[in-house]
Amino acid sequence: MMVRGIRGATTVRNDEENEILKATTELLLQIVEENRVIPEDICSVFVTTTGDLTATFPARAIRQMPGWELVPLMCSLEIPVQPSLPKCIRLMVHVNTEKSQKDVQHVYLNEARSLRPDIIKS
Repeated sequence: MMVRGIRGATTVRNDEENEILKATTELLLQIVEENRVIPEDICSVFVTTTGDLTATFPARAIRQMPGWELVPLMCSLEIPVQPSLPKCIRLMVHVNTEKSQKDVQHVYLNEARSLRPDIIKS
């Protein structure tokens, strides 16, 4: 079994707690669904946000999901390179899997689809 990184990103329209938590949950659930993983398969999740999101920690959304209480989480700020995509939440999910690198499904939602048009599904 290998440890693979699954990337994901999404954006929110407003710096509001409920919107950030909802977007983070939606992104993680889609990553999990598309890659057919369960919390027990997850080594850790690294969460970043752009500096314009300050209403809450996105990791709170993950911590509140049933079965995710023991998964190690870490939040950080993205490097403020300009022009970068505003109001963006990114996840790096480290997972134990038999999948090859090419079989991992990365997930980009909302405005974050512009970050990696080379690997997202149309």
